[in-house]
Amino acid sequence: MARARGADRFGGLVELWLRGHTALVYLFLYIPIFVVVLFAFNATDRRVTDWDGFSIKWFEIALNDRAVTKALENSFWVAIPNAFLATAFGTMAALGLQRVRKSVRIGYDAVTYISVIVPEIVIALATLVFFASTFDLLNPVLADMQTGPGRPWQLNLGRETIIAAHVLFNMSLVLLLVRARLTTMDRTLVEASYDLFGTPWRTFRQITLPALLPAIVAGFLLAFTFSFDDYVITTFTSGPQSSTLPLFVFGQIRRGVTPETNAVATMMLAFTFSMLVLGQLVLRWQSRRRGQKSSMAAIVAEAGN
Repeated sequence: MARARGADRFGGLVELWLRGHTALVYLFLYIPIFVVVLFAFNATDRRVTDWDGFSIKWFEIALNDRAVTKALENSFWVAIPNAFLATAFGTMAALGLQRVRKSVRIGYDAVTYISVIVPEIVIALATLVFFASTFDLLNPVLADMQTGPGRPWQLNLGRETIIAAHVLFNMSLVLLLVRARLTTMDRTLVEASYDLFGTPWRTFRQITLPALLPAIVAGFLLAFTFSFDDYVITTFTSGPQSSTLPLFVFGQIRRGVTPETNAVATMMLAFTFSMLVLGQLVLRWQSRRRGQKSSMAAIVAEAGN
């Protein structure tokens, strides 16, 4: 009993130390972000660390900068198709793996986890080698097929190669999210729908899809955010005219951090948070919509009609 009282005597100190350590970790993570956002509103025209008052002029300068708007346009052209393709392919792969034998599924699971665990720079280098080798084989064939005057059309690195590389990486993330949701899904609802003569498409649309929608939305937002903010894979697979915002920011800081760079980073951060809030609102709206139904039995009965 004395030993237990001694342990309790130091329990408060241990808990206080853990709370302090947690607070320091969060401060270490978020204070640099706060500093970047703060100095994006700096009115200085000299050093970025010289505070000369509050101003939004650097946001106006950034939005009027042709290089920034072009990089922003490329980022959207890459992130939006990537999010749709990665979500569609990842969801279809998760649904397909659910119906295969366990021995086959284990092999696919291993390949999926490897693609997530492998360092991003290795994936970027492997993708670059694949594109370069493929283009070296196909471009001579395309040149022979184009007999007209003018320079023959060739395959080159650009936005399309960035999208392909991002889809390859993000599809695995969506697959894991949807698979995790499938494992917790009540399969008896699907079986009950089939017993009530519900067609496979109607069962998927009214039972499976609503149950998987939170994971699908999360996968879409994750794929979009990863693609919008990616630097390593984009660097290896981008062409001369396909610079995205992360590439622009890294190119700018080589000449020193400026308030315009801070403004661009702040806009990227605000957009990312907006996407997360939008996704949360969609999930909340979906949960309310499903909660308005009387019961899951009513959904199954509706699918069977």
